[in-house]
Amino acid sequence: MSNVSKVEISETLKILPTEPGVYKYFDSEGIIIYVGKAKNLKNRVSSYFANKADLNRKTQRLVSEICRIEYTVVNTEFDAFLLENNLIKANQPKYNILLKDDKTYPYICITNEPFPRVFPTRRHDVEGSTYFGPYASVKGMNILLDLLKKIYTIRSCSFSLTKENIRKKKFKVCLEYHIKNCKGGCEGLQVEDDYQKDIEQVINVLKGKIGVATNYFKQKMQEAATAWKFEEAQAYKDKLDALENFQSRSLVANPNISDVDVFAITSDEKAAYINYLHIQNGAITQTQTITVKKKLDEADSEILAYVILDFRSKYFVVRKIEGGESTENSINPSKYQIYNTKIISNIELQIEGLDIQVPKIGDLKKLVELSYKNALFKKKERMNKEVEIKDNSANKRILEQMKKDLNLIVRPDHIECFDNSNIQGTNPVAAMVCFKDAKPSKKDYRHFKIKTVIGANDFASMYEIVTRRYTRLLEEKASLPQLIIIDGGKGQLSSACDALKALNLYGKIPIIGIAKRLEELYYPEDELPIMISKKSESLKLIQRLRDEAHRFAITFHRDLRSKNSIVSRLEEIEGIGKATTEKLLKKYKSVKKIVETDPAEIAAFIGKDKARLVIEGLKTLKH
Repeated sequence: MSNVSKVEISETLKILPTEPGVYKYFDSEGIIIYVGKAKNLKNRVSSYFANKADLNRKTQRLVSEICRIEYTVVNTEFDAFLLENNLIKANQPKYNILLKDDKTYPYICITNEPFPRVFPTRRHDVEGSTYFGPYASVKGMNILLDLLKKIYTIRSCSFSLTKENIRKKKFKVCLEYHIKNCKGGCEGLQVEDDYQKDIEQVINVLKGKIGVATNYFKQKMQEAATAWKFEEAQAYKDKLDALENFQSRSLVANPNISDVDVFAITSDEKAAYINYLHIQNGAITQTQTITVKKKLDEADSEILAYVILDFRSKYFVVRKIEGGESTENSINPSKYQIYNTKIISNIELQIEGLDIQVPKIGDLKKLVELSYKNALFKKKERMNKEVEIKDNSANKRILEQMKKDLNLIVRPDHIECFDNSNIQGTNPVAAMVCFKDAKPSKKDYRHFKIKTVIGANDFASMYEIVTRRYTRLLEEKASLPQLIIIDGGKGQLSSACDALKALNLYGKIPIIGIAKRLEELYYPEDELPIMISKKSESLKLIQRLRDEAHRFAITFHRDLRSKNSIVSRLEEIEGIGKATTEKLLKKYKSVKKIVETDPAEIAAFIGKDKARLVIEGLKTLKH
């Protein structure tokens, strides 16, 4: 800030009025960097310059950039609120909270023409039409449109169905008529007054007044039943059921609660998270959750006040465009006269002209709690995303270090590690674990039963499983790893290399072995181990891969031994064969469960004679 600016600001501070108003801060290039409101302009603006030591770091930075101040006096604090909101939207100062507008949100349009059309749109360019929305959820809007099409016969064409055009027979009925989705107004097969009754019901549903629509169908159903028109009565009942089903899915509170706006806010150091619900006849008819990035450590009450004003300029039940002129989103005091909704929130808040309550008990409190829960979910989502970004950044750093430590050409984002497992030569198995971006990719883990090797031969087993794994990947044309790790000594590493040579992959995929005793790493054909610091993060990741492969192989080996043990016990029983054994194990999983099961149940499952043999046989066996 130059000396000239300091003098100019000092002079402005002296003449500031004590009236409510809006102030604007400009930088050295004449750009508005902040807009604020004040109940007392002199006190509020002076507080920025009185004692800078009391200001937080962000506000100190703002003050250091101020070179000029302008202000506007208004009649009330509420007028200041409105003017501030408009100035922020128009100028988007870098130190103000910036709320996105609703240009991309869709509406449901009902046209002002003979046989009105009902369709979704993002533009307000149909003269004299009525618009409902905006809808924060396109999916929710489409569900509502599907319901309307199901229970009302609304035309989907865009013909100009004037009386003159219909009289001249300019149009022909289409497929929609033949499948009974339209009653053929284009050929005069439906009276416009009859069609208009459906449109009136559509408007009731879009306003959230589902009760009016359900009462209409109940009355029609009763009239048809009284006149013995049972097929017609059933048709009305189907439509009534569809409406009530839709209402039951969206009902969240007492059906008597209507025209209520619910706001809830939670925040952290960086941002605030606000949820908005609109309740009509006990059902949520509008909902949205937004994140507002903090600029100057604003209080929750200040942020929520901005959001309430912004949302109430967007979300009201009906918008009309008459004479081809669009209603603007800009806020003005007169527009607030059309809002009859009650506002409830989770924090105390005062905005002139609006009655905002914090309910303590009852259904309204439950609605606020629901809204607050949604805001918390948004906050948690943001936190999880930040943690994930942080973890990904750390993982990339570790993989870059591994690339450097192992002298790799490519960063090993995809690593696979192999391990054998057998105890006393029984049930030889192996396992492969896969890490992607330094994190376990468990869907890519694989177990192997050794098929071509008899007895405990770790070298031959390693050759088999490496061959099987990469033969499969080559056949499927799947991505190959950027590093292979073999848990074992030089002999197993050599066997794995032989397998890669047989597949013509040796030299194309880096491969290393990790010795079990001294935690040493080896390249193929090198006598000396790779020298990596014991504190290296890349070595710790390799050890983690090795440990995970060992755990995965041991778990599989134990499960296999346990299953084989059960099979052998059952097959030791005279008169019980392989088919009965497999049938029992598929149902009961273990000998213990078979023993604990009611003999009558087992008899019903495999027959009385076999059940008796199993039960008596298991009693004599040691299990």
